Amino acid sequence: MGSESPTAGRDFVRQIIDRDLETGATGGRVITRFPPEPNGFLHIGHAKSLVLNFGLAQEYAGACCHLRFDDTNPATEDLRYVRAIEEDVRWLGYEWSEHRYFASDYFEEMYGFAEELIQKELAYVDSQSEEVIREQRGTVTEPGRASPHRERAVAESLRLFRDMRGGEHGDGEHVLRAKIDMGSANMLMRDPVLYRIRHAEHYRTGGRWCIYPLYDYAHPLEDALEGITHSLCTLEFANNREIYDWVVENVSVSHRPRQHEFARLSLDYTVMSKRRFLRLVEEGDVAGWDDPRMPTLAGL
Repeated sequence: MGSESPTAGRDFVRQIIDRDLETGATGGRVITRFPPEPNGFLHIGHAKSLVLNFGLAQEYAGACCHLRFDDTNPATEDLRYVRAIEEDVRWLGYEWSEHRYFASDYFEEMYGFAEELIQKELAYVDSQSEEVIREQRGTVTEPGRASPHRERAVAESLRLFRDMRGGEHGDGEHVLRAKIDMGSANMLMRDPVLYRIRHAEHYRTGGRWCIYPLYDYAHPLEDALEGITHSLCTLEFANNREIYDWVVENVSVSHRPRQHEFARLSLDYTVMSKRRFLRLVEEGDVAGWDDPRMPTLAGL
């Protein structure tokens, strides 16, 4: 009888972790994260990611899971949702001890990395509208078209970006874009927007910032700054892995996290959208996020 691999019969996520520990690829560490956006209550779909990430931290010796709030959109986020998410994590039997973080903890570092990209000629300030930028992005069969501001001088982009931070421009007047490849087969790589102007109060930082990073820029940097070894997300983010890697490879951050995708949890005949949940709550169709008719964890 042939010898059986120690990972045989284990799911592919645990096989990846086992292999990384065996080869020393992650320095013998396992650090995962559960990174919800605090713009609503968690639903049953979130439970799969929550249990996977926190469960792995319990399973491997010396491992830990970070509870991180991905709070880069001041218009929709609230401390109430932070508290509700914490209650749900505890209800499912998990703790994070001192490992509780917020994307907003890193706003200054993210800004510094953005200036670094500009100085490396890997980012530029674009002064076109959101609609024009979207139209220029092309389609799955047609390449995108370059912005007329794509070759803006480094000094001018830096000045404009600093003015954006200083509040000298209105919402939508400028954005910061990565300079990657407008002909890429992956449309997410066609000079994605990294920062946009939002003159809105943030529930943690108040009015200190009026520019905010977008998910595809912020998320890999959060993982890198926290030393995450296995960034586990659902399959709809598979195309985002290319921009994830691009960001961490092109800024001077010491840690290089890796993203791995698994299948999301979906239930037939069940609404799984926080936007729709919010509408039900705001229009009074349910008693609240914890109404037992809602497929939220609080409702359950």
